[in-house]
Amino acid sequence: MTTAIQANATPGYLVASDFDQTLSFNDSGYVLSEMLGISDFQKKVEGLSRSNLVHQGAEFAYLLRHDPEFRSVRREHLVEAGKRVRLKDDVKIFAEVLRGNLEGNSFRFFVISASPREVVQSALEGIVPPDHVNSHDGHTIAVSETKSIGRVAQRTVLSENALSVLVPILEDILRWDAHQIRELFTSYGLALHDWDKIRTDWLTFHKTPTRFVVNRTAAPLPAAARHK
Repeated sequence: MTTAIQANATPGYLVASDFDQTLSFNDSGYVLSEMLGISDFQKKVEGLSRSNLVHQGAEFAYLLRHDPEFRSVRREHLVEAGKRVRLKDDVKIFAEVLRGNLEGNSFRFFVISASPREVVQSALEGIVPPDHVNSHDGHTIAVSETKSIGRVAQRTVLSENALSVLVPILEDILRWDAHQIRELFTSYGLALHDWDKIRTDWLTFHKTPTRFVVNRTAAPLPAAARHK
């Protein structure tokens, strides 16, 4: 899940994103379990979910603290697990776009996760600064069809590309139209091939030759570029 919050103290927006299955495809707990030869991770997670001992999404952190099979885990194991986690496509570009200046709007990007800090920092090394990884109000975006998450999210976006999360931010917060959004993706060599908006945004990207580079500190797009 990703949330965009308008900051009060400084102009701009704070974008806070989860890690597992939001910026990555799989749960980092599965990766670490495979490394350690623990075969029943899913069963352990389901058991914790039924018992209501922990909040949804925090099962991995609980197991690291309390499960005997995870007692052998050391920091180096967590770092290695982070390197093995499969990230969604173009997470680096996603972070780069948010570091830019979109029509005078600034964004600060943070990752907030129940997964161990060492795992997340290792997985996002060179993409997100380590101090922006941290273990209300806002524009909440779900990136899965999980009902418990979808009920509290203003938008649901499903895609294998991390840039898909930008669509609700650009549409709902910055009021960009479809043409502006497609042009931004094209500037990074990505063609927005499919965009199904019946109930949930389903997006498919294809790599294309970069036609131009957007100056993200430039003035707003001309009026002629704002029509759909």
